[in-house]
Amino acid sequence: MRLLLDTNVLIWWLAESPRLSKETRDAITAEPEVIVSAVSAFEIAVKSAIGKLRVPGDLEVQIVEQAMTELPVTVRHGLAVGQLPMHHRDPFDRLLIAQAQCEGLTIVTADRTFAAYDVPIMAA
Repeated sequence: MRLLLDTNVLIWWLAESPRLSKETRDAITAEPEVIVSAVSAFEIAVKSAIGKLRVPGDLEVQIVEQAMTELPVTVRHGLAVGQLPMHHRDPFDRLLIAQAQCEGLTIVTADRTFAAYDVPIMAA
């Protein structure tokens, strides 16, 4: 199983937040391929720029240090967003869901709305 971290899960993981369950921490630690989307970097950058979010340290360096795999956004991913039902209106989340569907990934998230989509979910 390859794990795609939702943006909030990525932030919690890097901050060692107690918001992540022990089971989720163990799964992320044990998984040989943990994936971070360019979508999450974009969301973090946008929200940091407007003062809604603060991420400690250099995100790119932290992702490398954690040996996480970067997932770029492709045209295929973008087009897949248009095929998703409108259960969720957040464009960042919709793109993460499309990426998970296209790439056969399990999304690690605390967002219950993701369950409305045809995508494997691991609760944070």
